[in-house]
Amino acid sequence: MVITVKEIILSDRFAMKTELIEKASEIITDPPLLINLVSKRVQQLNSGRSPLITMVERMGAADIALTEIIEGKIVLEHGDTEE
Repeated sequence: MVITVKEIILSDRFAMKTELIEKASEIITDPPLLINLVSKRVQQLNSGRSPLITMVERMGAADIALTEIIEGKIVLEHGDTEE
C-alpha cells in the first residue's frame, strides 16, 4: 500500500479539526450551543470580521472559530444561554 503526500495532508487536517472540536467541547459542553456559536462566528469571519487569533496557514473559518473558543477569545456569558 502506497500513501501519498496528499493523503497525509488530508489526514493531518482531519486530525487537527477533530482535536480542535474535542478541546472546544471541553469548554462549551453543550453540543448544539457549540455548533451554533461556531456557525455564527464563521458567518462573521466570512463577512469580513477579523480573527481574534494569529492565523496559521491553511486555517479555515471553522478552525479559527474553534481556536478562538479554545484560547478564551470568545466566551459565553451566563445570559447568553436559553434556559
